Amino acid sequence: MTRQNFIPRIQKLSGASLYLLLLAAASPGAAMMKHGNMMMDETGMIMNANADNLPRDCKEISEDVDIVIRAGHKHAQKFPGKMFAFDRQEWNVKPCSRINITFINDDQIRHQMMIHGLPGYLYPDGMVHLELYGQGELKASLIVPSRPKTYLVHCEIPQHMEKGMKAQLKVDGGDGDLPSIPGISEPVTPDVYPVAWSQTTWIALIVSLTMGLAAPIIGGFWLNKRLQAKKLSTKDSA
Repeated sequence: MTRQNFIPRIQKLSGASLYLLLLAAASPGAAMMKHGNMMMDETGMIMNANADNLPRDCKEISEDVDIVIRAGHKHAQKFPGKMFAFDRQEWNVKPCSRINITFINDDQIRHQMMIHGLPGYLYPDGMVHLELYGQGELKASLIVPSRPKTYLVHCEIPQHMEKGMKAQLKVDGGDGDLPSIPGISEPVTPDVYPVAWSQTTWIALIVSLTMGLAAPIIGGFWLNKRLQAKKLSTKDSA
């Protein structure tokens, strides 16, 4: 093959490859790679989503429920001592509901939304899993069984649940509250921040309070003196 024939062929192949890449990127089916019960791409993953298969104790879908679940640091600000949280800590649905979840991560770090305790014959490992590697949004559905039950909703990334990212999903009123749900139930192990009140600690506290109270008084007195001196200087100049 001559050089003159080789170069046009390379250009033609490059153009065709670019076209195929653009076509694949634009294709909805290429948005997420699917492997068994898992779908994933560079932004996140979904595991065990189920929008069609009924639990054994459900004859039909009772209703469709659309739920938006937001995760992030700002949602923990209403809970003292917590670092992460969902925007809500409880959801109630009817038996055999199909729940259409929109999961939104408001942070620049990984967060998960996992629901545990679901029937294993329909949901491998008894769970549904949505995960985002940073800010973004995912959508997935699941169908809950008919019996009253409270399901755990949490983030399984180390220390995220312990720091507040925990909630509960109740079907038909649930079967009670789970422990350690922020704002709903008492923690199993309360956060304790002990202070050793030694003589040194008391002295440091008193000094800090004294300085904190004295600073604005001294500052105000100094500022008042400066203003008076400036007024006198202005009068003398006149």
